[in-house]
Amino acid sequence: MPTAPDGRTQHWSLNTGSRVAVYHYPPAGPGSRHPVPLVYLHGGPVRGISVLDHRFLQLLARQGHDVYAYEQAGGGRSDLLPMDQYTISRSVRDLDAFIQRLGKGKVDVLGSSGGAVVLTRALADPTVTTGLHRAIIAEPGPMDGPTSGITGHKGRLSARGLTPSTTGPRSTHIPRYAVAFGLMRLGLLSNDTGLIGEAEGDNAFTAADLGSDTASAYCARDADRIRSEDTPQNFSFSPAASLRVQQTVKDSPSIAPRLRRSETPAMLMIAECSSQLRQWATTILANDPAIQRTQYMPGVGHHMWNGLGDNNDRAAAVITAFLRGEPAPLPNHPTREEIPAFLRDRQ
Repeated sequence: MPTAPDGRTQHWSLNTGSRVAVYHYPPAGPGSRHPVPLVYLHGGPVRGISVLDHRFLQLLARQGHDVYAYEQAGGGRSDLLPMDQYTISRSVRDLDAFIQRLGKGKVDVLGSSGGAVVLTRALADPTVTTGLHRAIIAEPGPMDGPTSGITGHKGRLSARGLTPSTTGPRSTHIPRYAVAFGLMRLGLLSNDTGLIGEAEGDNAFTAADLGSDTASAYCARDADRIRSEDTPQNFSFSPAASLRVQQTVKDSPSIAPRLRRSETPAMLMIAECSSQLRQWATTILANDPAIQRTQYMPGVGHHMWNGLGDNNDRAAAVITAFLRGEPAPLPNHPTREEIPAFLRDRQ
């Protein structure tokens, strides 16, 4: 099990049966404190919260937010699930159960990447939205089966393929792992294969195995200064469980009709150098009438709070302004009316 980055790890048993690792960063700054707790949903989907994310959450706490985060079932320090229980619907139920377990009334939720997918689907579920105050959808993946099938383009050039080869041990250099993980990605081998046990695969995967994915989360201009997102002790990723969750998204029917009934105030964040399809974000914008503003973040890739320059401060300013109902630091762009031009111009 990976080592906690700050010694604050708790473990909560949820009413879904999941046992998750929880982190709490209470308000620490000298300014005003935001009265509504903020819950962070990380990406992955089934991996640990990165060290860079923990540092960003601490920055939000210094700005007056009462921050809670948990590693989704099977990721990081959270307990594993039977393989057939890794589904996107289970992830949504776990979010609802976590809010209930927190017991502080309605919460704000910041979801990034895969966590943004969980949050988007929660916004389409009226049994979950009763616990949501405001929602921030940052760099989302596809929200359902129809969205997964969309073809389109990504943001401006990322650093993928531009960085030096990642050093360090790789499980994908071991033939048995390489063959098994490759066949899983192609759908030719089930995620619950006996060739590699879940715990074995979880522990075998290293940060070096995801080197190209890490690079794709940064702008090309940052290729020579990408930060280490994790330590060897902190890194955790379960490829089989992640692929299974993603497959359940692909297999799910459209959530658009339910999302169109959402009333939870929301904000969408899109990175300039996003490695995600633009249509994954704009489909949410087009179908969620409660999205009040979109913030197009210049100079960053998919991992918007990456510790480079003032990127963390700019992301925190956007998040804090929305949660406090203050004017946005950036223009509201793209609006729903601007979606066709936004996609055409490939911003």
